[in-house]
Amino acid sequence: MFEDKFQKVKEGFTFDDVLLIPFKAFVEPRDVDVSSRLTRNIRLRVPILSSPMDTVTEAEMAIAMARYGGMGVIHRNMSTNEQILLVRQVKREESIIIRDVHTVDPDTPLDVVRSIMKNKHIGGLPVVSGEKLVGIVTKRDIEFADKHKKTVSDIMVSKVISAGDDITIEQATEILFKNRIEKLPLVDKKGRLVGLITAKDIFTREKFPDATRDEEGKLMVSAAVGPFDIDRAINLEKEGVDMIVVDTAHAHNQNVLESVKKMRKNIGVDLVVGNIATRSAAEDLIALDVDGLRVGIGPGSICTTRIIAGIGVPQLTAVSEVAEYADGQGVPVISDGGIRYSGDIVKAFAAGANSVMLGSLFAGTDESPGAEMIINGRKYKSYRGMGSIGAIQKGASDRYGKLGQNKFVAEGVEGAVPYRGKVHEVLFQLVGGLKSGMGYSGAKDIEELRKNSRFIRITTNGLKESHPHDIRVLTEPPNYQNYEL
Repeated sequence: MFEDKFQKVKEGFTFDDVLLIPFKAFVEPRDVDVSSRLTRNIRLRVPILSSPMDTVTEAEMAIAMARYGGMGVIHRNMSTNEQILLVRQVKREESIIIRDVHTVDPDTPLDVVRSIMKNKHIGGLPVVSGEKLVGIVTKRDIEFADKHKKTVSDIMVSKVISAGDDITIEQATEILFKNRIEKLPLVDKKGRLVGLITAKDIFTREKFPDATRDEEGKLMVSAAVGPFDIDRAINLEKEGVDMIVVDTAHAHNQNVLESVKKMRKNIGVDLVVGNIATRSAAEDLIALDVDGLRVGIGPGSICTTRIIAGIGVPQLTAVSEVAEYADGQGVPVISDGGIRYSGDIVKAFAAGANSVMLGSLFAGTDESPGAEMIINGRKYKSYRGMGSIGAIQKGASDRYGKLGQNKFVAEGVEGAVPYRGKVHEVLFQLVGGLKSGMGYSGAKDIEELRKNSRFIRITTNGLKESHPHDIRVLTEPPNYQNYEL
């Protein structure tokens, strides 16, 4: 019996085990289409997600990811209310029509107005009496108000240029520019305030043409929930989150499956579940009508699951096995973990992934919430696994198994990654490498890369040959930072 286990041992491959064979190309890298499906219903122009880790994705990261065509998944190592506030922050960052408008009434003291503008980062507020629009007050009005002015009614502009709720963006833009105003209140036929369009949001929309936006023009955002936290998922959906990620180390667990089944009945937004690493796990989850699968057990740079538990599947094999089944069911696959270079992203897609999720490559950016530090004169940012002692003690105790009363076995470490600048600079390098790989593979889009590419296995010497060798490296390009602490 035990001998049979070894006779049937399957060989698994990960990123450094293989290379892609170059094919004849009829397309230039600059002309390839890197857009791809994230879930059954969501498509990204840049199919890259930031991981739901507490040193990677909060509101600032999610905003940046969405603006440049990807998506951020806000971590769950916090209370539901805290997570809702971050989702709300992303959703309010950009919106062609703001529906939840902050307002004041004519009797509001100016000190209160100043406080609202400062705390909410707002440059102007519509003034309403009852529900009707009666004026507008701006930061400029406040700044130039003399000391005798005490309330909004003393300084507000009463003759407000407004528009109907059915106005188009083109019409709104024309009104804003023609009248040299920054805010355009929207009112219904009874004069009640129903929305607001700002020049800032229109400018921002033009600045980020590839941004991931919902039907109302708001940035799209995802949030992670625990495998049994149905209430959190429901509350996040009410707040407008676009995708829920069920975040657990082992999603192929009967209790998790039962919970996902209940969650699917209670939420309508797209539901992504993970992590998994086998075809059988994909079969069981897809039977529950999930919209995407997150693949990866143990490949992350800060994950020790394979060492502590002896469990895992090399990432390319895991992605390939899951995608082989999921493709036929129309369910996209997210490759999560193990990616160090842009070339690994190309390999992940070639193996069958529809998108990739990154942690360490984004943890070193300005937008990540990790702490900055200087080590040997070089700037780093903190990065830890959600199975590390620090993350578990903070709150994410249900991602990894609890053994006994308040007893945990850590499956992650805490460390630091090199500072990498702005996230859009990292994305530029990663997408550039992806386009280059697609050019070598002769693939005009992601789907062609997934279906037509071919791998070749390499040796240890082949891996050594793949990296710079036999020289002292004096400068490294941004997309090749092979730093070791």
